[in-house]
Amino acid sequence: MSICTVISYHYVRKVFETRFPRIKALNLSSFREQIAYMKRFYIFVTAQDCIDAIYTKKKLPRNAALLTFDDGYSDHYMNVFPILDDAGIQGCFFLPVSAVRDGRVLDVNKIHFILASVKNIDQLQLDIFDILNRLRSEGYTIASNDDLYQKLAIDGKCAEYLSFDSSQVVFIKQLLQRELTQDIRSSIIDELFKRYVTNNELAFARELYLSEDQIHTMVRHGMIVGNHGYENRWMNTLSAIEQKKEVESSNEFLQKFGMNLDNWLMCYPYGAYDASLQSICTENGCSLAFTTEVGIAELKKENALTLPRLDTIHLPVHANEKPNSWTQRVLDLAY
Repeated sequence: MSICTVISYHYVRKVFETRFPRIKALNLSSFREQIAYMKRFYIFVTAQDCIDAIYTKKKLPRNAALLTFDDGYSDHYMNVFPILDDAGIQGCFFLPVSAVRDGRVLDVNKIHFILASVKNIDQLQLDIFDILNRLRSEGYTIASNDDLYQKLAIDGKCAEYLSFDSSQVVFIKQLLQRELTQDIRSSIIDELFKRYVTNNELAFARELYLSEDQIHTMVRHGMIVGNHGYENRWMNTLSAIEQKKEVESSNEFLQKFGMNLDNWLMCYPYGAYDASLQSICTENGCSLAFTTEVGIAELKKENALTLPRLDTIHLPVHANEKPNSWTQRVLDLAY
């Protein structure tokens, strides 16, 4: 059995030169350094190498590494692609269709930019409470503000994916990403996005996400695109019919960039999946699917649709650093 260290990236940008310097992103200089670090200790492989390791028993080096990039940001073309292309490294880019094709800003991104734009987090929380109070007065059944805060405002240190957030920010993210129903969440997010960020969602989306021309260029240079859902929804909350529509609608769009419908990649939005979604992916020709679970991927058939990844925070961002615990783990196996 082969293993592979799969790294997950999102925003990669010159953070302090952008309009939103408070967005939580990997600085471009740190990305360059991290790639240089990985060149010292890892061997970069392609998605097809990983597929072959699972289905044809091809052996990969124990320190194999695969790079993945979620959400289809223009950052990936302007900042990431030139570095990968110059180094001969393949990246796997997972594209939400509603963002890239339809010019709709994903709810998760709206939350990021609301938080990056607000000057007073206390005021944002009060604004949210006011909107919730208004919705209750309109007949919506929603728990009290106090009950919601007590339930959701956990210490960020209790969950690795929230480890850099204050309890207030954790509350806002949990409330707007998961706790409320989809219609209520989207309504609140849209109102706050217009208030704090912009009224022109289409223009913002065109700036934030990849264009089709940029995707075509990346694919011509050896990059690969994969399914990230049509609307980037929590797919484990959808019916099987809705899941099937999300998968097939996304694949229909991605075919124009060379996706092979008998051999394609999936990255579950938010890492959310269930047995029904896995079956749909299998029936539609999916070869590999990635989660947000943290770990080194074991490349075997029973794991092919539940592969873990490391986040960029799990590896050093300085080229000359010594191997950290995750790197040392694979080096110990490699020799």
